[in-house]
Amino acid sequence: MDDRHDRRVVRNRAQVRLLASPVRQEVVDTLAALGGEAGVASLAEQLGRPADGLYYHLRALVAGGLVEEVPSENGERRFRLAGDGAGPLRLSYDLGPEGNAAELRAFVHGLLQIANRDFETALGRSDTIVAGPARRLWASRNKGWLDAADVVEVNALLARLGELTSQPRVNGRDHLVSLAFVLAPTDARPKRRKPRTSKAKQTR
Repeated sequence: MDDRHDRRVVRNRAQVRLLASPVRQEVVDTLAALGGEAGVASLAEQLGRPADGLYYHLRALVAGGLVEEVPSENGERRFRLAGDGAGPLRLSYDLGPEGNAAELRAFVHGLLQIANRDFETALGRSDTIVAGPARRLWASRNKGWLDAADVVEVNALLARLGELTSQPRVNGRDHLVSLAFVLAPTDARPKRRKPRTSKAKQTR
């Protein structure tokens, strides 16, 4: 696999809990988009936030082992994603009794907050492309039946989308986008309704 797409896998529950914060999700995603390492000024510019407001979150990420501070350049503090490779952070799911389901739930809540904000912001831009092969704004929900081969194909397509939308900026690659998705199994069986208690029985 291309080194750009190596996966930094996060399994620790406390680390997943740290990423429940939408701001921290954006920080680690932006670090990845900037090649895995950046100064605070670059992070602040990309996030549209004051640099001073990022230090609290950067300190928390460093303490949690998700980000490392590296030697500064020209007096500017610099940070990089922890772990091997050059790809973004990816979460490992453990739905067992001692797993990280609660942390994943909080993480996805933050993720969807970011997605909603990005979509709302794009709606207000006059230069947003909404049709054709160069389209850059899209929200959709689909529901359908898959066989085993379909599931494999869907996962491969989503993995490829993740690779494409996690690439760092280089010459010619100058369209910054965000991609969020949720794939989940659903139950097609209707829930049983509780039997109604007759008024006669209620008054006895």
